[in-house]
Amino acid sequence: MRRFPSWLVPTLALAAACSKPADKPAEAPKADTSVAAAPAAPAGPQAIVTIIYNQPKNVAAFEKYYHETHLPLVTSKQQEIGFTKAELTKFSSTLDGKKPTFYRQAELYFNSLDDARKGMATPGFKAVGDDLPRFATGGFIGMVAIETGDKGSAPCPALVTVIYNTPKDSAAFESYYSATHVPMVRTGKSEIGFTRADLTRFESNLDGSAPAKYRQAELCFNSMDDLKKGVATPAFKQVGDDLGKFATGGLTALIGEQQ
Repeated sequence: MRRFPSWLVPTLALAAACSKPADKPAEAPKADTSVAAAPAAPAGPQAIVTIIYNQPKNVAAFEKYYHETHLPLVTSKQQEIGFTKAELTKFSSTLDGKKPTFYRQAELYFNSLDDARKGMATPGFKAVGDDLPRFATGGFIGMVAIETGDKGSAPCPALVTVIYNTPKDSAAFESYYSATHVPMVRTGKSEIGFTRADLTRFESNLDGSAPAKYRQAELCFNSMDDLKKGVATPAFKQVGDDLGKFATGGLTALIGEQQ
């Protein structure tokens, strides 16, 4: 992947500083292990169980187990756990073109936080959780998030995601985020070309402790070509330049493709 415009580097220096060299991702097997989507969810905030994988010690072994064993296990437990859809992302780089800080992300969507809690209490979810250490050799972060933006249904083949660390002042973060940053992103939507923006706030780790990360924002594009064009626009530069004004805890900015 080519390096993105030079203005991204100072804007997202804090994110890039967190990056570590990664193994070159292996090509995923072609087997169809996708999770079926359930009927549209009712109105109200969704809850998302999010697993963020660190770089594995052996990428090929991770991919083989992930596609041949773990994803079929998740699919087989969908009805019992009660999630409505799953979105699986493989990160290709940081936003400024470096090797990605994290390797993959898996998001299980629920109609509500209550539904997520019920799902996580099932034997099926326990079986899925117990399977993670068998292939996630680099470790992982597991969290529960609440949707705080508009519910989107557009496909998300390519995405820019910003994962925010806990800010120094959460109240100040939220005030600026809702009053200034999010409206700026929405204003730039047409120029940037994203089709969907998912905004979530992490409520807890899977064990109920304080979340390892604070928020996540995902901008979805129809293709990687559209994404590259979008991040080169003045509107996206304005959004990127704004991050340092409120993300006082730091952040990780990544590019990924859903598989």
